[in-house]
Amino acid sequence: MNKFLKEFKERGYFYQCTGEDALSNLLDKKNINAYIGFDSTAPSLHVGSLLQIMCLRLLQKHGHRPIVLLGGGTTRIGDPSGKEETRKILSEKQIEKNIKNIEKIFRIFLKTNNSKTKPLFVNNYKWLGKLNYIKFLREIGKHFTINKMLSFDSVKLRLEREQSLSYMEFNYMILQAYDFLQLNKTKNCLMQIGGSDQWGNIVNGVELIKRHSNNQVYGLTTPLITLASGAKMGKTEKGAIWLDKKLLSPYDYWQFWRNTDDRDVIKFLKMFTDLEPSEIEKIKKDNINNLKMLLANKATTLLHGKTEAKKALDTATDTFVKKKVSVNLPVFKISKSEINDNLSILDLVVRTKLLNSKSEVRRSIKDKGIKINDVPVKEDNYLISNNTFKDNIDFIKLSHGKKNHVIVKLIN
Repeated sequence: MNKFLKEFKERGYFYQCTGEDALSNLLDKKNINAYIGFDSTAPSLHVGSLLQIMCLRLLQKHGHRPIVLLGGGTTRIGDPSGKEETRKILSEKQIEKNIKNIEKIFRIFLKTNNSKTKPLFVNNYKWLGKLNYIKFLREIGKHFTINKMLSFDSVKLRLEREQSLSYMEFNYMILQAYDFLQLNKTKNCLMQIGGSDQWGNIVNGVELIKRHSNNQVYGLTTPLITLASGAKMGKTEKGAIWLDKKLLSPYDYWQFWRNTDDRDVIKFLKMFTDLEPSEIEKIKKDNINNLKMLLANKATTLLHGKTEAKKALDTATDTFVKKKVSVNLPVFKISKSEINDNLSILDLVVRTKLLNSKSEVRRSIKDKGIKINDVPVKEDNYLISNNTFKDNIDFIKLSHGKKNHVIVKLIN
């Protein structure tokens, strides 16, 4: 088996492939260009997109060139795959801003110093924005049947649930196939990689290129990642695990990996770090807490660098082992005037985003889960006052449970 495909499988990335044997032979003969598409619906990607980013890193490792397609065009439409309702339509200005922010994330993970494997960044609005509707229907639309389009899960599930599916969204699969055709023509792209929910869209592209240009290309999909708990990867009670440090601190990112379920640690070491699979096999019976720390350090280093990873480790050690307030914890500032206006503990916890609602805070206080400087708050009508800060003069450590902390700093 080809070395890229072999490692792709060893790391748990493999789900389905079109023409696997032929693809393996092709990859043995030459290095290729392959792409993954990312729509720009938010100012950052979150950890749910990390598996695809790691696939791009693996392409580079084996000498292939990744193409990052940022969907300036398709973001304006909305992919119905896995969605229960129509995606919110963003302004063109917001989409372009999102694209610029997201591209910065890829430049962290992907190497740019080798001209042969340096990533290509493309925006599909470049060609989708210029489409002539009649010409597009005649040249591309004729290769798609409504019968087959209705059979794909992204469409079928929405219809079975009697959830509305706009004609705009219905066109998404054709546009994605057209993206593959354009990249094959202009960038000699021979493979598309995507999540398993994209299988139908990817196959459409493979078949369109065969019919339209008589070129052989390939599709490769990864499994959809869920946690051992059954929750969706990248979603937590506190919200999405963003890859942009402006939206999520390096410390909180480190903590996400440190809190990985025991059952997921080895799998995630293979998927989300550069440790060789053979090395992971050797250490997989090590102490589970050591493995979690390794995962957190390696994953955080990839995104935020060694310095931030070490700061996060030191912060965790200070907070949980040495039981002292660390300067590296997230900081939330409040003014003295807010205290004078009788700021409640309920409001403060919600504003610091330790919990999402006052009802959650009340329940946590009842269970002794909200603490100020490690002392449980006893009453949900507790008010923050100057007296609250007397021990440390201008700051307190506010905690929810054992692992979620924030420094609340008092300012004039």
